[in-house]
Amino acid sequence: MRTARITSALLMGVAVLAYSGWVLEFFLPTGVSPVHDPVDDLLSGPPVFRVLLAVSGVAFLLAGPPLHRLGPVQWVARLSSISVSAFGAVALVQAAYPDRSHALSSLLSVVLAVGVVSLVLWWPPGWRALAVAGLVVVMVTWLAVVLARQLDAFEGVLTRFQLVVRAVLFAVGGAYAFIKPAPRHAPRGG
Repeated sequence: MRTARITSALLMGVAVLAYSGWVLEFFLPTGVSPVHDPVDDLLSGPPVFRVLLAVSGVAFLLAGPPLHRLGPVQWVARLSSISVSAFGAVALVQAAYPDRSHALSSLLSVVLAVGVVSLVLWWPPGWRALAVAGLVVVMVTWLAVVLARQLDAFEGVLTRFQLVVRAVLFAVGGAYAFIKPAPRHAPRGG
């Protein structure tokens, strides 16, 4: 159990750091506007962005199995760890096919929303409130990105904010798994 906790924490840490690699755009010449161009456009620029996304994808993919061992033996808890691995798999595909990045980014939002909903269903009350707030923020930022794309305004800012939200949610989820592992059985009703 301790090994799974340490392994998942390390993998989630690497995943979140690599997924946050888009901030390098402020130090590298990319030709991508942080205000107007979606963050996905960075994947067509310097290869470092695709490499970092691929590294995060592999780390998320590999973090799922140890997280699976830490959660309770309930399908909703299992869905949480499966969604982490699925997020990693989609991120890997996004790194491999940057021309399809916008559609894959939407798929990442769906996978993340499913994962957060599963947390809402099994985390204890204090943490559950955090998951509910995270779900609201995920849905609002997703809607904001869709509207920005339709209105052709501030899509760059909103997609970058969306990535910050994703990274923070994964960091919180990783912290939960490391700090407060769940019981191995479903609670009994009384």
